[in-house]
Amino acid sequence: MLKVETYSLGPLQTNAYVLYKPEEQRCIIIDPGSNPQPVIRKVKDWTVEAILLTHAHFDHIGGVDELRKLKNCPVYLHDAEAEWLTNPKKNGSLMWSEITGPISSDPAEYGLDHNMQLKLLGETFKVYHTPGHSPGSVSFHLDNMLFGGDVLFRQSVGRTDLPGGSSRELYNSIQTVLFKLDDQTVVYPGHGPRTTIGYEKINNPHV
Repeated sequence: MLKVETYSLGPLQTNAYVLYKPEEQRCIIIDPGSNPQPVIRKVKDWTVEAILLTHAHFDHIGGVDELRKLKNCPVYLHDAEAEWLTNPKKNGSLMWSEITGPISSDPAEYGLDHNMQLKLLGETFKVYHTPGHSPGSVSFHLDNMLFGGDVLFRQSVGRTDLPGGSSRELYNSIQTVLFKLDDQTVVYPGHGPRTTIGYEKINNPHV
């Protein structure tokens, strides 16, 4: 049985997700932000099959370097942001110097693309390219769960005023990709509480 735990990490309270099968002591980690010690404690004795990144803004990648070295696991990131892991200017950590130091790590081992399927934890995750908040934003879909990063929030949407952001692309991603999913799909966002696709269709004032 696949379980999900949420960890709110770093100064921007970024949601990191640990998806795991306790009986097998295997897991994947989505968006390990800064100060990842709670996640490290959780996965201490487990095999980490992968670190999946919805995008590479600094608040979502602060724990990548530490976790990857500790658990010797590969990182997956969309090719449009391939340079962001290695470049503090691109991932925004230089821009927010009052809350973080420069963040950089080695490049991702694997690139992501739209409609790609990832076989992890004995499950098949579907990858959707959902740009707008950032050019390489992706969402990971499994069964009735969607890990969407900073694209769609409860009664809100991701900001588009950062480098590479686009309001047109964001709304297109939400309307033509996310809102095509089943209304019961639970959205696990990059910040804030969970929601569902159906709830956002009715109650989100931005879309």
